Amino acid sequence: MKRITWIVACAATLALALFALSGCGSKAENASVAVGPTEGMDFIVGFDQEYPPYGFVGDDGQYTGFDLELAKEVCARNGWNFKAQPVNWDAKDAELNGGAVTCLWNGFTKEGREKNYTFSEPYMLNGQVVVVKADKASEYGTLDALAGKTVVTQVDSSALEVLQGAKADLNASFAGGAVNQVSDYNAAFMDLQSGACDAVACDLSIAEYQMSANPGAYAVLKDTLSDEHYAVGFAKGNTELADAVTETLREMNADGTVKALCDKYAEYGISYENWTLK
Repeated sequence: MKRITWIVACAATLALALFALSGCGSKAENASVAVGPTEGMDFIVGFDQEYPPYGFVGDDGQYTGFDLELAKEVCARNGWNFKAQPVNWDAKDAELNGGAVTCLWNGFTKEGREKNYTFSEPYMLNGQVVVVKADKASEYGTLDALAGKTVVTQVDSSALEVLQGAKADLNASFAGGAVNQVSDYNAAFMDLQSGACDAVACDLSIAEYQMSANPGAYAVLKDTLSDEHYAVGFAKGNTELADAVTETLREMNADGTVKALCDKYAEYGISYENWTLK
């Protein structure tokens, strides 16, 4: 009888141990684990392919852009396999948190998003501005002059976040009671050019690119919506990889690589004066 009781007790103990191990394994599998940098790993850059000069489709049909070239060089120096993966910008969080991309690197504003991502240190100065047709610029002395006007921005953009947040009163003054949202900034500027809208709210870098590509066509209003910075966004907790990217960007700045790349994209509105990661 004692032997049977002992066997039952042992079996129960073993079952509990296996259950505990199984539970631990389940938690480990379901947890969001930050992956540190390892040589030979795939580094998949999520970007908006309609976002020149940071990420776009070149004349040769290949993905290119200032940020993509930065990322490619960072990968080369760390022994990572660079891959460019275009994403729908309104689905970027699902792509990142689901592991489809390693990071979001495409003129990605840090301010206001710190709770949702782990960022590299900011590398480029940016701001949210309003662009109008050059021949209409004199009509807009201040942002308040946009009241009753049709203003457009890209869906899920930093400009939209500012207009729905700190500049909510201004947003409510626009025609229709809010800024209109379009799929990308190329569509927004086509609307501005055709007269379908009166103004476009966008990143300073996008405004500079459009003005460089269309000399004399557009003007940026003096009053800005906000001042901010670009950084590389990783899934929350992926600090080790974010730090590795930051340090590599610093090295690239120190040896002149960043300056050369800024000069290459100067005609697109990129300026080394806006580089902040020294």
